[in-house]
Amino acid sequence: MANLLTPQEIMFTNFEPKMSNRFIMYIGGIPAYLIKAAGRPEIGNGKITIDHINTRRYIKGRSEWQDLTITLYDPVVPSAAQAVMEWVRLGHESVTGRNGYADFYKRDLQLKLLDPVGTVVELWDMKGCFLTDANFGSLDYSDDSGNMDISMTIRFDNCVLQY
Repeated sequence: MANLLTPQEIMFTNFEPKMSNRFIMYIGGIPAYLIKAAGRPEIGNGKITIDHINTRRYIKGRSEWQDLTITLYDPVVPSAAQAVMEWVRLGHESVTGRNGYADFYKRDLQLKLLDPVGTVVELWDMKGCFLTDANFGSLDYSDDSGNMDISMTIRFDNCVLQY
């Protein structure tokens, strides 16, 4: 017997989409208003191959959170470059060559997606975040756009979508 469609499946239903420009990200030591763009968390699942005679089966292997890329505005004051370098120095001091303890350079991040009136509709908690790359941008006399940006790549241990 065929499944019949319900009117809710056929007719238009109002909904409010989440918009990519409605978010706030909290990173300790970096003001939230300097964050220009950020990715949402991404997870990858490994696979385990089980060989049996002439066939193969697969099961899920280890799960791994992927790197997160964040772009910052870099104003004169407060300097985003200085804020990022302070975070870098907690993990590696370029003057002395010493590295820091994980407890020093790992931070927790929060990503909040907002609805049109500013209510948080999606909350991500990222634990054990640290910088893997910091790109302070390039300079160009012929570029009239004027904005300097900083790109950071962040690695984290765990992530939880609260709601």
